Amino acid sequence: MEHTIKFPPDLYADIRWEDVYSTRISYDNGILKQNKQKCDRGAFIRIYDGRRWYYSATTDLEQVQAELDGLAGMARPDPQIFSHPVIRRLEVNRDRLIRYTDQDIRHVPRADKLALLNAYLPVLEPFREVANSQAHYLDNHTLKHIVSSLGTDVTFDYQSCAVVIRYDLKVRDKQTQGMEYVMDQDFSRLSGQQDKFAASLKKDIDFAASAVPVVPGQYTCILAPIVTGVFAHESFGHKSEADFMIGDETMKREWALGSKVGSDILNIIDTGLIEGAGYVPFDDEGCRAKENYLIKNGVLTGRLHSSYTAAALDEQPTGNARAVNFEYEPIVRMTTTYIGGGNMTQEQLIADTPKGILIENLKHGSGMTTFTIAPSRAYMIRDGKVAEPVEISVITGNVMQTLHEIDAISDEVVYLSFPTGGCGKMEQYPLRVGFGGAYIRANGIQVQ
Repeated sequence: MEHTIKFPPDLYADIRWEDVYSTRISYDNGILKQNKQKCDRGAFIRIYDGRRWYYSATTDLEQVQAELDGLAGMARPDPQIFSHPVIRRLEVNRDRLIRYTDQDIRHVPRADKLALLNAYLPVLEPFREVANSQAHYLDNHTLKHIVSSLGTDVTFDYQSCAVVIRYDLKVRDKQTQGMEYVMDQDFSRLSGQQDKFAASLKKDIDFAASAVPVVPGQYTCILAPIVTGVFAHESFGHKSEADFMIGDETMKREWALGSKVGSDILNIIDTGLIEGAGYVPFDDEGCRAKENYLIKNGVLTGRLHSSYTAAALDEQPTGNARAVNFEYEPIVRMTTTYIGGGNMTQEQLIADTPKGILIENLKHGSGMTTFTIAPSRAYMIRDGKVAEPVEISVITGNVMQTLHEIDAISDEVVYLSFPTGGCGKMEQYPLRVGFGGAYIRANGIQVQ
């Protein structure tokens, strides 16, 4: 992926080439509906003259120099551009991080991918409660090359592959939905996990058959790692994206670094260094990934930046300027956002809870000031033991109050990724992100 470019004088410029390979195989109720591979190649070109950005995207890679020259013709050259606060914050990195040569998903025959998915279809057969089902094999391999007029020249890759089964269940007079998946960066590790799918199916069926409506009210809730991760992402991660603060003096005051925003045991971290959907060794401005503590011991210690937002707030880039693909400009986005571990085991945390609710899985979650999570499986906790399953429509709470109400965190952190969908912001969706955390216990959650 070598490219030769002549940059225009007295302007900042960068170019991001992307080579994207993907496979999607789908069954609908056991009938093959889709089996395709595709390759997309393109480039995103930017120029900055100190006043504004000029953008262009193309799939004609022979025209990248012409696109760059065309943008330069619209800009106003500035001999001092490299002293501009935005440009001074950009890192100059030169590196090549090709991680997936031996496990490159592009080299696995499509017949093997189809055979893998076919091996999972029989999992559904013993369960008469399955009314409809969809089974998917998905993969993606992306190779990026980023160069800039500052001297940045980085090349890196990332990839993932997954088997996903979604199902509609009819259990007695109830109808519900469920989903299970296996996801990895190595195709060879996807096979042989049929028991995981069968266990989830059985658990969803048993839950639907025996769950009773919850008594509404305020409860102490224990969130499993998948719920913790969505809570961290939706309720706090988006608040930490610094572009929300530009021009908003009230938000700047409310989110002043050094403010006490949570309990002493609370740590929320975002990093592109963890393998998975949030793995981004360099962001789309060529800045190296870092471990960014957003909250450390309950204190607001950081936020997520691009070079532009870092200059606007007189801070430093964090490796979070990301675009959903080569058609879009980088904006401030999360990578892998999670709540750090504590000092209790999962078993100790539950045993230490006289009465509460365990939220084991979820349908979806959202929130900025007030968070809302719709559980898919939840269980009462009585006298430190997991008891009867309960049907809950939503749990809600004020984000900042809830961060202070977290009084226990388990010691094992789980990192997760959703193989379908992703994070949406403005018109850019879906972006690959990771999330996760430990089991956390929070008091005063409103349950309906």
